[in-house]
Amino acid sequence: MELLKEYILNNGKAIGSKILKVDSFLNHQIDPVLMMKMGEEFKKRFQGVEINKILTVEASGIAIGLAAAYAFNVPLVFAKKKVPSTMAEFYTTKVFSFTKNKDYTICVGKDFLEPHDKVLIIDDFLAMGNAVLGLKELVEQAGAEVMGVGIAVTKGFQGGEKLLLNSGLRVESLAVVDSLENGEINFR
Repeated sequence: MELLKEYILNNGKAIGSKILKVDSFLNHQIDPVLMMKMGEEFKKRFQGVEINKILTVEASGIAIGLAAAYAFNVPLVFAKKKVPSTMAEFYTTKVFSFTKNKDYTICVGKDFLEPHDKVLIIDDFLAMGNAVLGLKELVEQAGAEVMGVGIAVTKGFQGGEKLLLNSGLRVESLAVVDSLENGEINFR
């Protein structure tokens, strides 16, 4: 998606060879026009695929997930990183975050993910693939079906994309960064 690539080149910052900072428009301060365009792009890329629910993980995936849910006119569900005291029955799994270097237990209430659901997983970044695999596990626990994965930015130099593709998932990335060498952002 050329618009997202322009935003990344104009506003993103490569920090070392592994971190791409996009917090001025994607995951701290959010550009609403960009989000809605990204939601429309996911709708185009998954045209003809039966989807009745969007699933993401809090917090960075929520804005993009909401834009996609709006484009598809379906509900957005987000996995929580802590089990709330008000949630009695839920699906849960552990996910390791390389960014934060810690394990999270993520959960979704059983009322919001059911066996008939056809789910599109949406997330802001794909690096190692752990968050998506955790969300996939929640979908499978519910007896539902993952119809695809939509990612805003994939770091193609890390192993997540290959891992997801090898596990049989359809992955659509709006921007794939192949390297972040010497402060330079290089796209596939």
